[in-house]
Amino acid sequence: MAIRQYLAMTAAEFHHGCLPAGPVGWLSCLFSPYGTGLSNLPKALPEGALLILSDLTSMRGHDGDRITLQLQETVNAFRCCGVLLDFQRPRQEALAALAQQLSQALPCPVAVSEPYGDDLKSAVFLPPIPPGTAPGRYLAPWQGREIWLELSREGEQIILTEDGTNCSPLPPLPEDFPGFPEEKLHCHYRIETSESKAVFTLWRTKQDQEDLLAEAQALGVTTAVGLWQELRTHIGRG
Repeated sequence: MAIRQYLAMTAAEFHHGCLPAGPVGWLSCLFSPYGTGLSNLPKALPEGALLILSDLTSMRGHDGDRITLQLQETVNAFRCCGVLLDFQRPRQEALAALAQQLSQALPCPVAVSEPYGDDLKSAVFLPPIPPGTAPGRYLAPWQGREIWLELSREGEQIILTEDGTNCSPLPPLPEDFPGFPEEKLHCHYRIETSESKAVFTLWRTKQDQEDLLAEAQALGVTTAVGLWQELRTHIGRG
């Protein structure tokens, strides 16, 4: 079975744009800044959508039981295929406890961000594989686990000088940006040199992304999630 690929959309994108063909994710579910539960829960979703809970707002002072009930009702009402706990803040014990509670209480698969992956037997959600990193090396620590992978068109720039190496992300490059293919890393690259430095620019084309996912699937990745606004024309839908 091919990797299931979800395009994550905000509430505004759901309401004002045309829904893409294939699986989608609801990206706007947050801890309420005004109460003890969740805000921005969907009022309608296509069957089989992914519900994504973000910690963009703090969970401090919130009620885990109320949050669990809200998610149970939403999952059941719209027959969601899963819940992604996309927690990006530094690890917090309250979030770890909530992730444990949700993984046991929800009637659907639950995936949790990498800082909480050791706590649960559920799927672990990993950040995008950098273009300069081999997929096997990146995914090796989680072999034997179900892996969900974030997708991104972000590139990478590596600068080599006498002082060492500096790596930094790059915004997405045009599909036809000139460069050379690197089959093992599933990316394209170009090299620019001067007397004082060498600059490696790495990025992924649509074909590179497809090849990356083919290898990732063999390494335990079952699900991929990317932003609709970034990847709507860049990924296949599995």
